[in-house]
Amino acid sequence: MTSSKAIRLAKFSLTTTNANRLATFYERSMGCIRVSKTELRGADLDDLLAIRGGAHCIRLALGDEIIELLEFENPGAPYPPQSSAADLIFQHFAIVVTDMAQAWLRLSRTEGWSPITQGLPQRLPDSSGGVTTFKFRDPEGHPLELLSFPASKVPKKWSDAPARQTSLGIDHSAVSAANAAASTVFYEALGLRVTAHSLNTGPAQDALDGMPSVEVAVVALSPKIDTPHVELLCYQEISPRRGGNLQSNDIACTRLIFDSVGDGGAQRLLDPNGHHLILRATPSQRQPL
Repeated sequence: MTSSKAIRLAKFSLTTTNANRLATFYERSMGCIRVSKTELRGADLDDLLAIRGGAHCIRLALGDEIIELLEFENPGAPYPPQSSAADLIFQHFAIVVTDMAQAWLRLSRTEGWSPITQGLPQRLPDSSGGVTTFKFRDPEGHPLELLSFPASKVPKKWSDAPARQTSLGIDHSAVSAANAAASTVFYEALGLRVTAHSLNTGPAQDALDGMPSVEVAVVALSPKIDTPHVELLCYQEISPRRGGNLQSNDIACTRLIFDSVGDGGAQRLLDPNGHHLILRATPSQRQPL
């Protein structure tokens, strides 16, 4: 474990076989804006990601958040088919929208995605936050979520957003966990703190996850700057399947990139379930990524 402490979840980094094509999907389906296009290569990058060869990188802005698409010169494995939210490779990020009906319509008119949620967006009970949500996969299999808060519970960060702005930013990344307690200890050691927990179950949760008889313990953990944050998804009475051993160039590998304080430069870590994290020094000492 590192002595560095995460202070902000700065970027969400996805592996892709075609960065330009995937960027176009994110622009059309969610209104992302391209902010840069670069070539990443060199010994520092190779050592950080444990992959030889460079990567074509496109960065997208969604509100204040950055989505990074990495197309590696040496591609890895595709996203495993027939995977579910209970698989330990599962990891999504939640896009905050002002109008779920409008956001869902925009998505439905964009080609290439596939649903996780059965039917239309689902409103979860008040015990699960009362949010309306819809899960789906982008054209390469990465899980994503549209998330709409009740009017009385919109986080302050987005409470004054213009009504015409459909997609506002990213609220959190949710990662599947075999053992919530073990994962909580890991993230707390990185400087995050538990800020909420719930037990989500019922017909709406079943439809949301596209699975029967779902019961999932959710633990929210926040860095010092608490949006976006991390959520642990621990599915009860289900034996988790695929997980661990993801390489940086595998499509299922999503990196959470945190700004941090402490000794050293950028560091790559794996959480107890094999999810990839990068802690990078604050701006004056940053390395690639």
